[in-house]
Amino acid sequence: MPRARIDETAGRAAVRSASAALAARAADPSAPPPARDELATAVRYLLQCLSDAAPGKSVEVRVPPFGAVQIVEGPRHTRGTPPNVVELDAPTFLALATGDAAWGDALAEGRIEASGARSDLSALLPVVW
Repeated sequence: MPRARIDETAGRAAVRSASAALAARAADPSAPPPARDELATAVRYLLQCLSDAAPGKSVEVRVPPFGAVQIVEGPRHTRGTPPNVVELDAPTFLALATGDAAWGDALAEGRIEASGARSDLSALLPVVW
């Protein structure tokens, strides 16, 4: 059964709060991390926005442990591991989706695992949310 859509107001609030907590932690490592449920909501909301912006089934974007979506029109994946996979952690995804980080920089720094000819999401990020 598909997960219920995240309300826009709740999603935006979670993104703002989680992004602020991650920025504070980047400036001061002793600052508390974002609350897990807040971070989960922010990631799931931004994955939802990404899926809305680029519907399809040819690329799987994974942000463990919070969620995954299939996006981008093209050859459909039906069994096993898809040929086009992007996997990244929640802070990296949040930074890319909100425009606080650039795809090329995060890829060069090894913060993104991307495989397949369609796995470059630079044209889709940041997500318009």
